[in-house]
Amino acid sequence: MNRQNRRWKRRAAVCIGLGAVAVMVVAGCGRGGGGNQPPPAASGPPGATAPPRADCAKQVSDSDGLSSALNSASAGDVICVTGDLSDSRLKIKKGGSADKPVQVVGDGRTAVKGIDVEADNVVVDGFTADQPKAPGASLKGNNITLTNTTINSPEKGDGDGIRFWGDNIKILHNTVTDTRNERGSHADCMQSFATDSDSPASHNVLIDGNRCTEIDNNCLIVEGPNSSAGDGSGEGETTGITFSNNYCQNKAAQAVLLDDVRHATITGNEVVSKISHAWALQNKSTDAVIKDNRAGSVHFEVGMDDSSQPGYQGPASGGAP
Repeated sequence: MNRQNRRWKRRAAVCIGLGAVAVMVVAGCGRGGGGNQPPPAASGPPGATAPPRADCAKQVSDSDGLSSALNSASAGDVICVTGDLSDSRLKIKKGGSADKPVQVVGDGRTAVKGIDVEADNVVVDGFTADQPKAPGASLKGNNITLTNTTINSPEKGDGDGIRFWGDNIKILHNTVTDTRNERGSHADCMQSFATDSDSPASHNVLIDGNRCTEIDNNCLIVEGPNSSAGDGSGEGETTGITFSNNYCQNKAAQAVLLDDVRHATITGNEVVSKISHAWALQNKSTDAVIKDNRAGSVHFEVGMDDSSQPGYQGPASGGAP
């Protein structure tokens, strides 16, 4: 039984609810704690939109051309991708620089069989992945942006839509639909955890303006290196997660679960399903700011344990996370 399936068994009593829709944004501080920073305003309703026209250094329309363009990419290159590449997973292992990322841009309908980024300084914009192998998008590195991308019905694995690890990651205006608990999976819209060097603690992550619908579990679950699951690395801290202006329809007991996460901001989101509570903070998830969310269908808005109370700003806890 894999790591995520073991977690699912442990959390079954916590994570099964009636269904919910939530909007989430997590903004924050940098490595090592820092103060909370206000999230930027949303640029429109949550969900994927068509990417802007780009100044293309390279234009490709098939898998071989895309592979060649990615392998030869230089800092600042914009690689524009059109056509149907649904037989190939977009794999990016070479990035640009902090001020000149490599940008891989579809037209909003450009089909791929999922997305893997294992590089720093990369922008992925405007793709669609139908029934990709889960996770539909995997982001590992620093200064990565995933935007205007749609992931439908991720399959196999743990069923997640998006997973992320690293610093200064932006997940903006994407749509994830139909994550399903099948064969013991724990299918979330978005997830991060910190178990080893391949999945480290994350810092300064902005999750803004996304749309999660028909989600069998959480819209967002983030577990730090000392998570209550008992399989964390114990190294560093996960901090500065901003979850804002998102829309969520999910079936776990909560829309967002933070476990061993410092300095999170949750604001401007919408939760629409009748679930137990919208936001769950546990295991020293301190210094959180929660405000200006819409969660009228939940039993109570915030569930929190005593260890997460220090530095908290937001609605009073209505019960356990």
